[in-house]
Amino acid sequence: MKIRELIILSVISLSTSTTLYGKDSAQEMDNITVTANKVEENIQDVPQSITVISGEVLEERGIKTIVDVINEIPNMASIPDRGVKVNFRGLNASLFTENNPIVVYVDGIPTSSKRAFNTSLENVERIEVLRGPQGTLYGKDAIGGVINIITKEPTNYTSGNIGVEYGSNNYKRTTFNVNTPIIDNKLFFNLNGEITSTDGWINNKYKGDKKAAKEDDKSFGTSLYYKATDKLSTKLVLKKEKIKNYGFKGYGIVGSTNLYEFKRKNAENTSFEEPMLEKNSIDSQSIDIKYESDNYIFDAVTVHRKTNLKGNYDADFTNGTTLDGSYLFNDASSDTYSQEIRLSNKENDGIRWVTGLYLDKEEKNKDAYGSETIMNGVNFGKTNTVSSIDSTTQAIFGQAMIPLNKQLKLTLGGRYQKIKREIDLNGFSNTTKNNEYNDKRSWNVFIPKVALDYKINENFSPYVSVSKGYMPGGFNVLARNSKKEDNRFEPERSTNYEIGIKGSVGDFMFTAAIFRMDIKDIHINRQETVGATTNYYTDNADKAHSEGIEFDFRYFPTDRIEVSGALGFIKTKYDSYVAGDNDFSGKEIETTPSHTANLSVAYYHPNGFYARTDVRNQGSMSFYDDAHKTFPKEDGYTLVDVKVGYKFSDWDIYVYGKNLTDEKYINTYEANSLFTMATFGDPRFFGIGARYRF
Repeated sequence: MKIRELIILSVISLSTSTTLYGKDSAQEMDNITVTANKVEENIQDVPQSITVISGEVLEERGIKTIVDVINEIPNMASIPDRGVKVNFRGLNASLFTENNPIVVYVDGIPTSSKRAFNTSLENVERIEVLRGPQGTLYGKDAIGGVINIITKEPTNYTSGNIGVEYGSNNYKRTTFNVNTPIIDNKLFFNLNGEITSTDGWINNKYKGDKKAAKEDDKSFGTSLYYKATDKLSTKLVLKKEKIKNYGFKGYGIVGSTNLYEFKRKNAENTSFEEPMLEKNSIDSQSIDIKYESDNYIFDAVTVHRKTNLKGNYDADFTNGTTLDGSYLFNDASSDTYSQEIRLSNKENDGIRWVTGLYLDKEEKNKDAYGSETIMNGVNFGKTNTVSSIDSTTQAIFGQAMIPLNKQLKLTLGGRYQKIKREIDLNGFSNTTKNNEYNDKRSWNVFIPKVALDYKINENFSPYVSVSKGYMPGGFNVLARNSKKEDNRFEPERSTNYEIGIKGSVGDFMFTAAIFRMDIKDIHINRQETVGATTNYYTDNADKAHSEGIEFDFRYFPTDRIEVSGALGFIKTKYDSYVAGDNDFSGKEIETTPSHTANLSVAYYHPNGFYARTDVRNQGSMSFYDDAHKTFPKEDGYTLVDVKVGYKFSDWDIYVYGKNLTDEKYINTYEANSLFTMATFGDPRFFGIGARYRF
């Protein structure tokens, strides 16, 4: 699809990029305030793609996780792979940094790690999903976008809720949230948490274990908000998360096998000999100090985040092979401190601006996918690669929103940052050092943004924007040699062009956008299998691009019925990608759905009864098969969810079902010369729940 064709589509409003979910009428769109540009603005005045989901809608739609949020967003998809890998507009997670192209912010605490996308959504006021590069204001990894979670403001009244759910496969979920004043108008306290467990739907016949995919997750948060004066306030936030996964939702086949050999019924009754367990703990603390004068706002956010991971995995995800008894292990930890200082002016009829400084220091330690290899009963001992990576980031940023006249506004922004990284790596075989790799790199970059929006009237606001995206480079933590050229990868860069329009006609509200993204130095990996060992190498694909359209809408045909939906189409291609003897130029970017589509219909009766149906369709998606050097494609699928409930007094009682058509689809696929594995989406699920508000 050419740029000219995309512009035509934009003009006739066949695309979109923003929607606001909630039961307020479309005419109230002008009253919605967002903080996408780190200053409070009307959503109509922000020249970029934004999806806003209110806390009320999170409950009504059963949106419980970041993955559920991702499923609401056009052209965004999640891929389970020992964590959550995100694909958005053709951008994938970076293999060796394990960072996603989408950054999640909660109370100023950022995370882009694929293993940290399990944040609780209790005590949420709203979620703003900012689409397109957000590096100008949100930093180094926001090459694709930001999921910004805003928690509830404290009041002088005690409020909260308690919820419980039970469902298929012994699924249990308990949630709680309490907001209360300690000193009226001065000191406020919040406590929230979520405890979730399930036995899963995998039966490991080898072990006689019917809970082979058991999960056990706990998340707790607390905050203390102190309003020292009318101008000075501070907020302390503490969060703790513990995640246990006892297996994966799939199986392996010996040798190189094509995608179409895998069936979900075989995953439901799989067989592997080595126990699998991954434990992940995350501890975060932040303090936000804010001072508001008559004309300016000063904001300083300090964050500390510590993570620990311990994992043990079957080597080939099956049994009865030459690798029986072999296993992989993965131990990793990180310790990060960051400081952001912002200064912005208050709303007036003139220029709005925000500027600031950002600093962070991170230390990562990994024992990356070490292994104990047994072939044909002969133990070849342990092999592991131990590394530490120290990183520092320094950045200065600024953005200004400049009204050129009463209808036209110009947005200019930029971020200059410097990143330094250093790796110290040692490879061991049977405790004997067999490889040493040390390296040091630094990258300087300027990330600009420019946008124009035009307010035709109170109902229609078209915009156009150009923005740069950036994801830092790094080192191969699985290095098997000391060659720097084999173990380095450069930063991934993107340029995003977008044209959109936001509008409302009566009770119908829509948003529309088209985009093209040019991507350079894409983070990719290539594998080489020698004997029983698979070596991984870092690399960059030279060039790729993605282009597409997005359309969101919300419509109230009556005061009791709400219809909403989202649609995204995308085309991607590697323009130049040569890896060794293989030329993948012209291939589609893997794990990018050809389209995504959502449609929801909800009915609310004044007596408290409600019902809703949510339908999600995802188009075909290709994977990379390293054994055959091909890109096999999985067909698309459609999921149907239903929820029926009754609200009375302070109670909400409901039943729900997910994937009612019991679609069977592959969501992860990996192939090399030794084995091939695939995982599947969850089967049909039924649950019942209750929530009490006070």
